[in-house]
Amino acid sequence: MAGATQGEIAVVGAGPAGLAAAIGLAATGRATVLVTGPERAADHRTTALLGSSIPILERFGVWERLAPHTAPLRDMRIVDGTRRLIRAPEVTFKASEIGLEAFGYNIENDPLRRELAAAAEDTPGLTVVRASLTGLSVDDDRARLALDSGDTVEARLVVAADGRQSRVREACGIDMKKRDYPQVAVTATVRHTRPHWDISTEFHTETGPFTLVPLPGDRSSIVCVVDDKEAVRLLGLSPEALAREFERRAASILGAFEVETGRAAFPLVAETARALTAPRVALMAEAAHVMPPIGAQGLNLGLRDAAALVDLAGEHELEVGGAEMLKRYAANRDRDIHGRMAAVDVLNRSLLSDLVPVQGARGFGLYLLDRVGPLRRTVMRLGLGNRAA
Repeated sequence: MAGATQGEIAVVGAGPAGLAAAIGLAATGRATVLVTGPERAADHRTTALLGSSIPILERFGVWERLAPHTAPLRDMRIVDGTRRLIRAPEVTFKASEIGLEAFGYNIENDPLRRELAAAAEDTPGLTVVRASLTGLSVDDDRARLALDSGDTVEARLVVAADGRQSRVREACGIDMKKRDYPQVAVTATVRHTRPHWDISTEFHTETGPFTLVPLPGDRSSIVCVVDDKEAVRLLGLSPEALAREFERRAASILGAFEVETGRAAFPLVAETARALTAPRVALMAEAAHVMPPIGAQGLNLGLRDAAALVDLAGEHELEVGGAEMLKRYAANRDRDIHGRMAAVDVLNRSLLSDLVPVQGARGFGLYLLDRVGPLRRTVMRLGLGNRAA
């Protein structure tokens, strides 16, 4: 027999951002329901949790679960791997220069999601409903979610964390602004014969970045941004041939490679929702913004969405899901989201441009970052999402 689950807040979507949001919201004392959506397949990608995300995860009480699965990113190196007339100098950013042990920590997506799901099960005040959304209706003081199980969930606020194909966003009639790039990100994990020393290296090439990000042990994740034809070629290579290709692109700085199972490819797009809220609904993470895998901003942006919602839910004089709460959430997140989108877009377009003035500007910018300490430190803090910057 169909039943109704009551809560103050319903979070739809059990990806890492949705799980973290549900855990944090329940910790404010608000009765929270997590609607998981369909079962998820294995995800062999990795996520770099940058500095501003760690205090959020600590505050939500989940960082201790995640930390054993991570590798620190102590240094970040940028290498101009183009063959253009004007090339930028190599620049290395050191976390110690801004008083940090690491810029962040890289973690594989499967243990990230597994540990957050386990934490959700252990969180008081959080009800986990394993079902998918089929419909959403809203009246003046509540929202009603219809589920494929035949059950319903009622809440005063619905948090859409159900990804780029968000059913909640679709039900609210909110469109996405989309920008397609002529690029595909090929992702893989490799074992290597030399240590990475907790250094992330990004080679800038004519088609986009080729990035090596440390994992625990002598392993690294790779994001190789290329055009669509090259992506098809790379995906068709044998594991041995792909390993040699990645070694060449990495200039053998980590020695010989062995490619693990789970390579994938993702077309590069940038998408932003035309509105972050609707009556009784707040969009977050990829339901609100989809970023190219450049600069490791995606999930970190989603975690800041979660933190903003948790802050507002903790203000018990505010009506949960009311107009004032939603207005403050949108105002809080708008600048961060659009600023990050613009920064990643400029960086990516500067790599693709064949215009000598653009190449010169990029090279001069990196030269200044290498030579001017205060500027370099400010940019490092901005990249981590530090509000002080």
